[in-house]
Amino acid sequence: MREIILDTETTGLSPNEGHRLVEIGCLELFNHVATGKTYHAYVNPERDMPEGAFRVHGLSAEFLSGQPKFADVAEAFLEFIGEDPLVIHNAAFDMAFLNAELKMAGHPPMPMTRAIDTLDMARRRFPGAQNSLDALCRRFGIDNSGRTLHGALLDAALLAEIYLELKGGRQPGLILDPGAALLASRQVEAIPTRLRPAPLAPRLTSAEIAAHEAFIESLGGETLWQIRESQASLN
Repeated sequence: MREIILDTETTGLSPNEGHRLVEIGCLELFNHVATGKTYHAYVNPERDMPEGAFRVHGLSAEFLSGQPKFADVAEAFLEFIGEDPLVIHNAAFDMAFLNAELKMAGHPPMPMTRAIDTLDMARRRFPGAQNSLDALCRRFGIDNSGRTLHGALLDAALLAEIYLELKGGRQPGLILDPGAALLASRQVEAIPTRLRPAPLAPRLTSAEIAAHEAFIESLGGETLWQIRESQASLN
């Protein structure tokens, strides 16, 4: 199963207020394991950068003015995500910006049904608790010390770890990697046994054997292994 962990950075809180996308970060999972394949792009928003947004991600209007417009990266972005589920923290926010940009670039919008919202998952699992990305990193013991500023690809990598924890742990199926399932499904050939050319000589003396038989007789009745031997002979 292929899934895409996705995060974005923007100039503000709503595309309806004229805010635009400035960064996209994606990370590929296969059977809940990161494959190492990523997609990342900075995007020229064709507008100024509000001070509040700059303090969050540190992307200036001057830096972004030299980056491609969304229409120029849309095809590569859509090719990377394909038709697979998108795992997003607060999916409504990112999907609103992505669909606004897709519409302006002449592409059809993506349905919300393909989004898996980890914020909603966290709220159901930890009702009333803080469920921001940083709070969940602290809860699950995930190292986010490098997150001095928000960054789409860094946040996607952290979200991948959080998502696996929300799904039940790093090994939800007790399978460490996708290849393990394939190996487990293969029939392993039996290893041939090597027979001795001659059996080993008995190590018990005749006196020890006689003493053992006398002890068995003193127990009275049949022992468990004698009963099993009788049943095996009948079968």
